[in-house]
Amino acid sequence: MGWFLGSLSVLLPAAAFAEEHGGYKGIAHIYFTFIGVILIYGVHDAFHNKKVTIGAAIVIPVILFGFLLPKG
Repeated sequence: MGWFLGSLSVLLPAAAFAEEHGGYKGIAHIYFTFIGVILIYGVHDAFHNKKVTIGAAIVIPVILFGFLLPKG
């Protein structure tokens, strides 16, 4: 689980900065990243299965960032 959090901190450092003055896309990336990490940990805690955890680590970010992140 630590490698996942470490990779997020390396891959998304620019997400903290809004693209334009008054925009919310940067904070939305941070918010959705934290939600995704909590959901993936919840799946791991509930099922204790490596295959299910890896599947959740693939599916949950696709859903969060592909469909639910506001277009901006």
